[in-house]
Parts: sequence; C-alpha cells; structure tokens
Amino acid sequence: MSGKEKKFNLQERLIDYAVRIINVSEQLPETKTGKHISSQMLRSGTSPAPNYGEAQSAESKADFIHKLKVALKELRETEVWLKIIVRAKLIQPSAKLSPLLQETDELISIFFKSIDTAKKKNER
Repeated sequence: MSGKEKKFNLQERLIDYAVRIINVSEQLPETKTGKHISSQMLRSGTSPAPNYGEAQSAESKADFIHKLKVALKELRETEVWLKIIVRAKLIQPSAKLSPLLQETDELISIFFKSIDTAKKKNER
C-alpha cells in the first residue's frame, strides 16, 4: 500500500467517524443536557476529518504538525463527551458506544504516533 493510499484510508476513516458521531448526537435526548452535549460533541467529533484534510496541504512541516495536533485535541475532547454520555446513561444501553470509544482510542493513537513521527522527521 502506498503512502497516498494510507492517507486516503485515514481520511475515509475520519469521515466515517464523523458520521458515527452525528448518528450518536441524533440519539441524545432533546433535553437541555442532551442538546448541549450534542452541540459540543458535533463540533469536536466532526472536525478531525477536515483538519486532517487541511494537514495534507500544509504549508510547512510545522503547519502539518500543528494541524495534526488540532485534530488530536478534538479527538480527545470527543472521547470525554462520549464518556460523559456513558456515565450519565444518556444512551442506553451504553455498551452501544463501546465500538465508537474504541475507534476514538485508535484514532488518538494514530494521531499521537503521526505527530511524534513528524516531529522526529522535522528535527533532522
């Protein structure tokens, strides 16, 4: 698999992730709490895909790293919102969110490693 295909697959994975976040958001209750969490999670959970897209056309290695860091920050925020939904029992059964939490963890790991690798390459 070429580097370009890997990038494309991650982009597709992030788009799929955003769609899953949208679907979870739509399942939240129409309460003050549900609306607040939905709004916050929609913002953070759908932004990694376009941020990664922007990173692909970064103006410099530092800009690339910065854009990856923004995506990572948003993934971490989304993970917190998902955990709040689980603990507050806003979606039942909460086990329905386990695969999405696992995907969030995997994406966080991918971005963390990518940032680390890019920083090391930038130091050369």
